[in-house]
Amino acid sequence: MLAEGLLGAALMCEVRLKGIRKLYDNAKATRAAVERLDLTFPSGELVVLIGPSGCGKSTTLRIVAGLEEPTEGQVIIDGKDVTALQPAQRDLAMVFQSYALYPHMTVFENLAFALRIRRAPEAEIVKRVTEVAEALGLSPFLERRPKALSGGQRQRVAIGRAVVRKPKVFLFDEPLSNLDAKLRGEMRREIARIHRDAKATSLYVTHDQIEAMTLADRIVVLKDGEVQQVGAPLDIYQRPANRFVAGFFGTPTMNFLNATVGAGDGGDRRARGLGFQLAAPAGLGGEVVLGIRPEDVTLEPGRDRVALPGAVSLREVLGSEIVLHVASPAGDVTVRTAPQQAARPGDSVTVYLDPAAIHWFDAGSEARLAAA
Repeated sequence: MLAEGLLGAALMCEVRLKGIRKLYDNAKATRAAVERLDLTFPSGELVVLIGPSGCGKSTTLRIVAGLEEPTEGQVIIDGKDVTALQPAQRDLAMVFQSYALYPHMTVFENLAFALRIRRAPEAEIVKRVTEVAEALGLSPFLERRPKALSGGQRQRVAIGRAVVRKPKVFLFDEPLSNLDAKLRGEMRREIARIHRDAKATSLYVTHDQIEAMTLADRIVVLKDGEVQQVGAPLDIYQRPANRFVAGFFGTPTMNFLNATVGAGDGGDRRARGLGFQLAAPAGLGGEVVLGIRPEDVTLEPGRDRVALPGAVSLREVLGSEIVLHVASPAGDVTVRTAPQQAARPGDSVTVYLDPAAIHWFDAGSEARLAAA
């Protein structure tokens, strides 16, 4: 493990973005890449910035790093306004998607480069590089050049080059996107271990929800340059702020069913147009969208569950589970089932929804209204 002696004492350093705005001009119009970001990244936390391509997450990270200049706003690191400072003056370490290793240097020299720039004593350089290489499993490769390494080994060198500097803040810009699925899993665990042992503030950009959920202390969800929600991973998953967040997290994605809420015969609020009626939370009315995750839909009847008939349109065999896509009067519904529940395309089935697991969204604004 990376002991405290390797990374030094915990680096407590808060990062704040105040009113950050970034505009780009093109031939047709001025476009906002990020719009009025007010965010605080607490000391010692690993915060993941996530969203679809073009949402502004990498731009935000580059503004923190000093590689992009904000159109408006301030970047404050450890209580100091660093907006006008060059990247080298901010005491940050960045791990890029492309590794960005020096091809003519050995692994040892790549790891040692930042320390040599700082004119660290040779004995300290050897000690630090040796410790980091051992912690990351790079000791056998110190005399190799990057072209003689695998993708996973190159990424370890890139991470090690950041670790060896003992920076105030770690910045990760989609560092695992070039790796295959197995290596991604291994490197996720490596990064989580490094963060746990270093206890340094870390900002991590990804479009992968699994990376976000497994790595983050806190998640910032972005869309079109604006923050949609900030919270702990389970809060984001269980209490999404709007339909976009609800649909972005979860595999398979959340089911969404359109309905109209009106007064029932007894005066209570009922969601209609679904092939069944469902009691709605107090105060709701008009056009709504119901959201329910595939794991909360089943083929087994149960107490208080709502029945919805349909026909299987697609069957995905995933080994430990089968995902069924069911066409119903309410719309298409995805169901996660056990392998022994062997309904096939064309089969008529009845799916059962748990009303307590339903999320309610406004059909116009798409904001989350309530959960039954």
